[in-house]
Amino acid sequence: MTALKKAYNALIDTMAIAAGATLVWLMVSVVGSVLMRNMGMQPFAWLFTSAEYGLLYMTMLGAPWLVREKGHVHIELITSILPPAVRNVVSRSVALACVLVCLILAWQGVELLLKNIERGDYDTRAYYYPRWLLTISFPVSFGLMAIEFSRFVAGPDTLHTGEAGIHE
Repeated sequence: MTALKKAYNALIDTMAIAAGATLVWLMVSVVGSVLMRNMGMQPFAWLFTSAEYGLLYMTMLGAPWLVREKGHVHIELITSILPPAVRNVVSRSVALACVLVCLILAWQGVELLLKNIERGDYDTRAYYYPRWLLTISFPVSFGLMAIEFSRFVAGPDTLHTGEAGIHE
């Protein structure tokens, strides 16, 4: 089981690294476009398209890692004043709701992916790009986020620490 766990964690880490690399590409493409425009040149159309795709991929690839690291924004105003036992129940309930939402979105993503494959849809802007290459990110990301949130439902750690404002 530890080999599977290591492989899974490596997948999440690799996706996060790819998201970070995509962020760097976004910076390069925007700066390049601005420089080209300031020099009186027309920026390449694929720069805009790749930046748009990059925003989607960066978000979807990095989201499971953010859940694992508790990096998503959440407000602990209420949970910080709750007794530990109640906070534990509230935190695990919130995590369970997140699992359910992620599973619904993953399922919808699978349906969209299959529809794109069945129709042979292409995104046609700067170049022809199979739409399924975009929509495959939905079931993958939301499925992995469901797994990550489920760790906060059944695992030893909870999503909320109750330490809001203590270390700030």
